[in-house]
Amino acid sequence: MRSSRNGRVTIRDVAELAGVSIATVSRVANGRTDVAIETRHTVERVIREHGYRGSRPVRVAPTGLIGIAIPLVQPTYFADILSGATEALYERGMRPVLCQTRHSHDRETSLVERLADGETDGAIIVLPEESAAELQALGSHGFRYVVVDPRAAIGGGVPVIAAAHSSGAMQATAHLLELGHRRIGAITGPVGWMATEERLRGYQGALAGAGLLPDPDLVAHADFEIEGGRIAAADLLARPDPPTAVFAFNDTMAIGVLRAASARGLRVPADLSVVGFDDTAEATITVPPLTTVRQPLAEMGRTAVSLLLRQLHNRRLEPLRVELETRLVVRDSTAAPAAVRSVR
Repeated sequence: MRSSRNGRVTIRDVAELAGVSIATVSRVANGRTDVAIETRHTVERVIREHGYRGSRPVRVAPTGLIGIAIPLVQPTYFADILSGATEALYERGMRPVLCQTRHSHDRETSLVERLADGETDGAIIVLPEESAAELQALGSHGFRYVVVDPRAAIGGGVPVIAAAHSSGAMQATAHLLELGHRRIGAITGPVGWMATEERLRGYQGALAGAGLLPDPDLVAHADFEIEGGRIAAADLLARPDPPTAVFAFNDTMAIGVLRAASARGLRVPADLSVVGFDDTAEATITVPPLTTVRQPLAEMGRTAVSLLLRQLHNRRLEPLRVELETRLVVRDSTAAPAAVRSVR
């Protein structure tokens, strides 16, 4: 059996002995009821026999290390957040411990457990796979961390850094409305994700402000990936009354929209306007360059470090949720629809 370097039984040890995942041990240890009775009894027996306490060791002195749990180092979205965080740590004489979670719940749980097991002073967790209950349990054990861009709503006093998704989406949609577009398609991210739902509210809010009812036929759900954006755009553009503009909820999917438009022989922006979200480096090198909503990604990383250090220095945190401003960046992928241009 492996154990932590201080000899204490860890959650990984319990998971291995019980033959279950770390997430299952976490659920049992935190009194969750969504575990089969036999599995629960097995985990509880291992906990009793090996003295797993579920609490964090008392650290004698700071390590100067801060964990950064992030799904991927690339694409640019994650790289920019990581760049901001690591630069802020460097300026403060601290060092990052990088953990790539690859969007795996069990992998993330295992990696964060290691960070919290005395190896680091605290952590920044980007787009976490863990549930709100799991994250709150982590904090209740005394480990300090900040969540950047949460997948779902997190309560219970967890410090969160996010962008003003709804405001940014409203700006993007309002821009297209001002150009004269009335059939504006939207390609969202996964249903239920906070970024998806907030951007969708901004899109719908801008339409309502212009006296337009949201049309479900103009909304397609995708996965924040290029191919997902291409498939969703191809579906929208193949409809009997297709949109004259498409707002993709990130730049990656907007690139997929450009590919779908090209495949149908449509010119951007003459035949179709396209807007993205994020303002990653790719937005400036597409043909044409993308109109998009800029998220302050590097600043999100820097702000997360600042908020974490306030915790580590026992300073008061107020507010617990910080939303950073987004703003529209207009480039060459948007123009008035053909019908409006002909009138003008």
